[in-house]
Amino acid sequence: MANLRALYDEDFVRWTEQQAAALRRAKSSDLPLDWENLAEEIESLGKSDRRELRSQITRILRHLLKLEVSPAAEPRAGWRATIREARSEIEGVLEDSPSLWREAQAMITKQVRAAAELAADDLGQHGEPADAVWKRLGMGHYTVEQILGDWSPAESG
Repeated sequence: MANLRALYDEDFVRWTEQQAAALRRAKSSDLPLDWENLAEEIESLGKSDRRELRSQITRILRHLLKLEVSPAAEPRAGWRATIREARSEIEGVLEDSPSLWREAQAMITKQVRAAAELAADDLGQHGEPADAVWKRLGMGHYTVEQILGDWSPAESG
């Protein structure tokens, strides 16, 4: 039991996965519980951390793309602030659920297209050429270190 308590404190997502699996194994007992729904509810708790990580990664990608391709000067400070805030949120998620680190690169790869669409739309609404976003993606994808670290594109000009 002490190991489970420690796992709960050390890696919430792994704890939810293990608890859901244990509930499914225990459903043959005589306890009158809704085993499958209990297991699904516990799993959903861990999935919320995964959704939060995915959302913040998309947010960072969206703003990094705009920083890299937009010549606009004024919104840059706001984009950088948004990136810092999203990275801070991710720190909290990964502190609670460090096993999600292993999923970060796959999430970045998967979310970059959605983030590019959002960034292109943002730029297009301000009269900037959205095709610059797609051209940037053609130059290569982002790494975990760039997204979750303190990397920022060099200022042009």
